[in-house]
Amino acid sequence: MRKLVVSEFVSLDGVMQAPGGEPGFRHAGWVLEHFAPEHDTYRYKELLETSALLLGRVTYEGFSAAWPHVTGEFADQMNTLPKYVVSSTLHEPLEWNASLLKGDLTSEVEALKRQDNDRHIFVHGSRSLAQELLKRGLVDELRLMIFPVMLGSGARLFPESPDKTALALVESRAFDSGVVALTYARK
Repeated sequence: MRKLVVSEFVSLDGVMQAPGGEPGFRHAGWVLEHFAPEHDTYRYKELLETSALLLGRVTYEGFSAAWPHVTGEFADQMNTLPKYVVSSTLHEPLEWNASLLKGDLTSEVEALKRQDNDRHIFVHGSRSLAQELLKRGLVDELRLMIFPVMLGSGARLFPESPDKTALALVESRAFDSGVVALTYARK
């Protein structure tokens, strides 16, 4: 069974907004200020572990508008991967090798995870989707690249919740840029 991995860029204070900017977010570009070539190497290795992407509508629309126009090994991988999009407002057919998940989210994701494949399903961005997947206990690994900046405001990956979720550290890596990559699994 393949894993569902949520992989995100997060500020030290937990903000997870589009690194290139979102309307109304005053700290656009915060990831690019600290991004280094070693991060590309790390993310490309991660991409090679990917058999499919699971995306929310906003991230899908942003990615599908940008990635088809990018070239290189990383872009080639991104562009050829199957994408599964969770949305209540989009309709088929979708572009960029994507299809819409139409049924119950838990059932659909569990069916994708059961597919015979030695590579994983990754969620990038897609904050609301990532939050819902975590809430439903569907995430097998949480990979965070934590950037050495506190933004003070913005949408956070982990909203307030009365629930407690115990995690186990699987891997950690510190980059010369000050970015730290942490991988957690549910206990």
